Formats: sequence, structure tokens, C-alpha cells
Amino acid sequence: MSFESRALETGTGGFAVETERGRPRPAEVFAAGLRHHHLANTAYPIAHRRTIWAHRRPVEEHARLLVQSLTHSPEVSLYVHVPFCERRCAFCEYTVLDRHDAALEAAYFAALKTQLARLTEGLGLAGKRLRGLDLGGGTPSLVEPARLGEIVAWVLARLRPAPGFGMSIETTPKIAALAPARLAAYRAFGIERISLGLQTVSAGLLHAYGREVQQVDHNRRAVENIRAAGFRTLNVDLMYGFARQGLDDWAESLRAAVALGPEVITLYRMRYKGTRVEGEAAEAALSQAVAMAELAGRTLAEAGYHAPPGKNAYVRSARDPGTSAYLTSRVVESVPYLGLGLGAQTFTNHLLAYNHGAATKQLEPYLRALDAGELGIQDLYHLPPSEGMAKMISVSFYFGAVRLDTFQRRFGVALEERFPAEVEFVLGRGLMERAGSALRLTAAGAQSFPGVIALFYSAAVQRHLLGLEGG
Repeated sequence: MSFESRALETGTGGFAVETERGRPRPAEVFAAGLRHHHLANTAYPIAHRRTIWAHRRPVEEHARLLVQSLTHSPEVSLYVHVPFCERRCAFCEYTVLDRHDAALEAAYFAALKTQLARLTEGLGLAGKRLRGLDLGGGTPSLVEPARLGEIVAWVLARLRPAPGFGMSIETTPKIAALAPARLAAYRAFGIERISLGLQTVSAGLLHAYGREVQQVDHNRRAVENIRAAGFRTLNVDLMYGFARQGLDDWAESLRAAVALGPEVITLYRMRYKGTRVEGEAAEAALSQAVAMAELAGRTLAEAGYHAPPGKNAYVRSARDPGTSAYLTSRVVESVPYLGLGLGAQTFTNHLLAYNHGAATKQLEPYLRALDAGELGIQDLYHLPPSEGMAKMISVSFYFGAVRLDTFQRRFGVALEERFPAEVEFVLGRGLMERAGSALRLTAAGAQSFPGVIALFYSAAVQRHLLGLEGG
């Protein structure tokens, strides 16, 4: 009897029916991942209509499936999406709105509170332990702090903070530099971690991608204000792998980030899908991104920041995972997480859901759905084990490793048993290695990251990669 059948009969997983056929050969999948390196990444799955659409469930089943999926989980994490920005950067892949005014902000936060109430009261969330709460975007610091404070207070009144619970918020250098009172308000809400979206200090790139609102002289003032507000952890985000970015540009941004003295520096490789410059993807070679990642590793190590191969968060303290409590719980323990707000994502290991706006980036359908008494979810997929596993493993690769104990606990089977050919492939080629309770990337594996991560995709997604042009 297959694992999938056992899970369904014993009720250990709450999965949908498994329909996956045989898996393509690892060598072919690995090569396809490298060829399509802009698609093979942690943003799993891809091409939803071609790969997981058969698992999409009608809106009248959403509440029942969410309750079923969360019943046996004593813990959750929450992400609250604030989609407003001063301007949508050309490289942004996220659900962001160019329009922002007081009336729209009020309408959006009223809808957010409605969605939060329906999730906590209708899905049995009240009383569950909360591992982490992230306020992201967009630019959450663009809205009135009191609105964010209401959301934080609402959540903490209904869910019990777990040991190690933490909250994190995102801001821009401009807002942090020019609005210190906002920072003090966030700290007063109990938020201890703040992430500063620096991205690049290259004047050419800032202009090319429509980010002129960020000025270099904002950066130092932003950090001074963040320190004065008393945040425990400052993270600085940088992006690399742009088609128009050279090693000199990248080195300049790395030096600038180090000079700011944050506790964490997080590196994000440019993902073109869904951006306004998607056509530039063909000009950004994998070798270019690898060279930038290696330069970053050397530069940051010399400055006292370290990360194992494949991990994108560089820290000065070995005790700091580098990520928010919300993201750490997702990556290390695959704790279910719920997304609130426009286009936000929910994943429970058994189902994957996206709120209205995930594809269209339009606010009106989200508002209408909540006005109609719905949960605000546009697409909900009741996942078979192959898709739940692939999603969990993809998220794990934020840390460059898959926790074997977490995988066994979530899916009732050992990783080596479920992916014998793939594990043999990565070990045999020196792409991954066993390290305690984890299977982690080696330096060679980090250089071939898209190929390695594709090995653990579902057969449906692998076949899609293999069938793409050039595959």
C-alpha cells in the first residue's frame, strides 16, 4: 500500500486523493531546473492551471477544508499583507497597489479586520498558540500606525503567544528616515524586529527600476531612527541577479549594507515572474547570479556575517536564525501559516490557498468577497501528499536545508523513503549532505540551487518544467 493511501485511511494527513504518476528521472529534472532557473525557486508551485488546478476546490468548501486541515495543529503563524506603496518598483513581484489614500486605507483595514474575525472565530483559531506575526507588503509603514496597532491588538487578544513568539514589520529607508514617530509606535505595539528594504544603492538601478523615491542619504538616518526606537533586531534586505546589475554595483550595495551595522543581512535573488520587467529574465544568466552570491558570501564573511550554503539570511550571532519568528516557524517546523489581506497565501501542509488579488493585483474583488460574507479566498487547493511535500521542501530551502525530523512528523514517512532516487542523486553528486537531523546543501549544491530544488517538486510540476521551450 502506498504512503498516500495509508495517509488517507488512517487520517494522519487530511490530504486530497493522490493522483501523481511516476516521477521523471532526477538527472533530467536537475538539468531542467538549471535551464529554467528563473522559475525553479522557493516560490512553489508554478503554472497553477497546468499543474495543480485539478486540486482546486469551490468556495463553499473553503471553510470546511480549512477547519479540517487546522484541527490537529495546536500552533499557527500569521502574515498580514499591506499592499500600499508610494510607487510600484519595476522589479516587484508582489501584490502591490500604486494607489493609496485615506479612504482606500480605511476600507482595506475594515476588510482586514473582517477577514481576521472570520478566520479566528469561524475556523477554530481562537486559543491556538501563535508562533509569529509578520506585517509585510507592500509597505506597511506607509499606513497610519494606529491601524496596524488595532490588528496587532486584535490578534493578541484571541491567540496565545507561544514561547519564542515574535513580531516583525517592514519599512523603507525613506519612511524610517523621515517618520521616526512611526517607528516608536511600532515598537510600542511590541514589535521587536524590523526589516529595512534597501535592495540596492546603485543610482543607475534605482532609476532603471523606478525606485528614485529612495535616496542614499536616507539610509544612515533610517538606521539611527530604528536604533533610537529600540528595536532588538534590524534586518537589511538586498537584491541581486538583475540583468542590468554588474559585480561592481553589487559590491557597492554589500558594502553599504555592512556599514549600516544590522544584525541580519538578507539576500534575495531577482525573480522575474510577475514583474514589469519579466522580459529581462533571459538576459540574467545563472552564472551571473552564482558569481554575485559567491561575492556576497566572501564580503559578508569578512565583515562577520555568516550563513551556511544556500541560506539567504546572514547573521552575526550563531544563535539568531536571521528570519522572523513567523518565517522561522514555517521553514524549520513547517508550522501552518495563514495569510490575511490582498493576495496573501495560506499553507497548512494539506492545503494551499490564495486570497483574492494574488493574480490580478486588484483590490475590489477582495473587498466584494468579504462584503458577501466569504473568507476572502480566491483559490484553495486541497493538496495530495506530493504537492504538500513539494511546498514544504521548497519553503525549507530558504535555509538551504530540509529538516528530516520535520518532514517525517508532518507526512508520516522518511524523506529518503519518499524520494529515494532524488536523495541518492544529491548525495552521490555532492550537492547535499547529511548534517544531524537535516539534509543540507553543499557549496556545489548552492551553485546549482534551481536544479536541486526542482528534484523535490511534484511530478506534475517537474513535467511542466521538462515540457517548457528548450526543455
